[in-house]
Amino acid sequence: MPLLTPWSALFLAAAMLWPPATRRWALVALTAAWGWAWMDGAIDPVALAWPALLAGAAALVRPASGPAARAAGHALFLLLAALLFLHLLPGFHNLQAIAPAPLSADAVPFGMYLNLDKPLVAFWVVLALAPPMAGRDARATLGPAILACAAAAAVCLGLALALGVVGWAPKWPEAGTIWLLNNALLVTLAEEALFRGYLQQQLSLRWRGRPWGDWAALAVAAALFGLAHYAGGWQWMLLAALAGAAYGAAYRHGGLAAAVLAHLGLNAAHFGLFTYPMRAAF
Repeated sequence: MPLLTPWSALFLAAAMLWPPATRRWALVALTAAWGWAWMDGAIDPVALAWPALLAGAAALVRPASGPAARAAGHALFLLLAALLFLHLLPGFHNLQAIAPAPLSADAVPFGMYLNLDKPLVAFWVVLALAPPMAGRDARATLGPAILACAAAAAVCLGLALALGVVGWAPKWPEAGTIWLLNNALLVTLAEEALFRGYLQQQLSLRWRGRPWGDWAALAVAAALFGLAHYAGGWQWMLLAALAGAAYGAAYRHGGLAAAVLAHLGLNAAHFGLFTYPMRAAF
């Protein structure tokens, strides 16, 4: 992949969401990435409708809006988020960064696109709703992230081995660097922003004051995260739900950064040490 592409600007825009000092400027970098993509033919004019609708949803969910307007804004966002995650909205020509091929002898072929559509969900959640981004300090963020990652790796990868979904396959292919960069800045951020920063956070707010509220919000978000992996079968949905519970605990105690780090750590262990994404014979 060439060093300078629209996705380079998109990576920068995603990175700018994290420091409070640069967060307000992330939309400038995102706009530059989209303008670059337009000039490169990576998006069609119809794609501009989707960020415009997301902006409308952001305006509707402001605290000053009435209950009906806020409900409409959340409904619009959820519809757009689902369609963006499933790549069902027209106008995008995402870049294939890794051509489909087995990464190890027993693996199904793996390919990867750099997406312009799915990351929009993360920008909306962070900028429109401002979920907790981190713990009170580095220790309060890294501690939950490390514990959640270790628990998820032990439970999920151990269970995946027991179920025969993956095998032991240490490797670091040539495409590993772009895979890691994409996972760190776009994939885990988008998924954790939606399932933890939005779903878990909104359910916790709705059920605040109830002793079971936070745990129920965590469980519902984790279950929905599992269902989102339906394409891999019941085994993959179970593994994703268990991982989602760990990410939810990291989010509850260390903010979105802790959830993203836990998710990234598990993904990296899976990618580098085990069959990825799963065994072909499974």
